[in-house]
Amino acid sequence: MKSKNFLTVAFFALTLFATNSILAQKEKTVTVGGAPMYPSKNIIENAVNSKDHTTLVAAVKAAGLVETLQGKGPFTVFAPTNEAFDKLPKGTVETLLKPENKKMLQTILTYHVVAGKWNASDIAAAIKKGGGKATLKTVSGGILTAWMKGADLYITDENGKSAKVTIADVNQSNGVIHVIDAVVTPKS
Repeated sequence: MKSKNFLTVAFFALTLFATNSILAQKEKTVTVGGAPMYPSKNIIENAVNSKDHTTLVAAVKAAGLVETLQGKGPFTVFAPTNEAFDKLPKGTVETLLKPENKKMLQTILTYHVVAGKWNASDIAAAIKKGGGKATLKTVSGGILTAWMKGADLYITDENGKSAKVTIADVNQSNGVIHVIDAVVTPKS
């Protein structure tokens, strides 16, 4: 009986793996944090699978923004990695995750979100049209400045801190994610 259960579990696991492989081939996925990101899934459904975005996912949950980012959108999310959060002064993330700092956390997270779907080519076209820079209004009401250095896309916050887009155009059912290497913050 044990071998029959093992075979059933093994068959189920193999079927699930094959199904995900077929979906990955059918959909143009991008791998982020070791996991394929499916264009048919929303921002949250994909982000929770990225091992490089566990801090961001925890922050989105603490800020109560899960439902918003699962919404229709479309949204453009500049998603800092765990390493980006690690660059912040010691204790910053822990402080922001406290319930009494929820409003501040919401402001910082929504500063990483722009309404609409802005693929890298759209941003590059806006940069070209703007003579080397493009301003993007964030959901929090702040401004990010997009610019390029060679073929690399960067965003700069209102405090002058820049983040490089390390993975662009991770398409979602409700927008697009661009992975960035730093946390950007609104003017305080």
